[in-house]
Amino acid sequence: MSHISWQKSSHSPEGNTCVEIAAADDVILLRESDNPEKVITTSRTKLEALILGVKAGEFDHFTA
Repeated sequence: MSHISWQKSSHSPEGNTCVEIAAADDVILLRESDNPEKVITTSRTKLEALILGVKAGEFDHFTA
């Protein structure tokens, strides 16, 4: 796997309490910054579907 450059949202609170994302080879990597050794992978297509659902408000009930 090539060098991994993790990215946090600019909306993340200060400290290590956010989800980070990176691209490596042909997969998308996700981890929580306060537990960086546990990484999950997904495809770009599945991440795109999730992002579209978030933008459409399909997951708003999780934050209300």
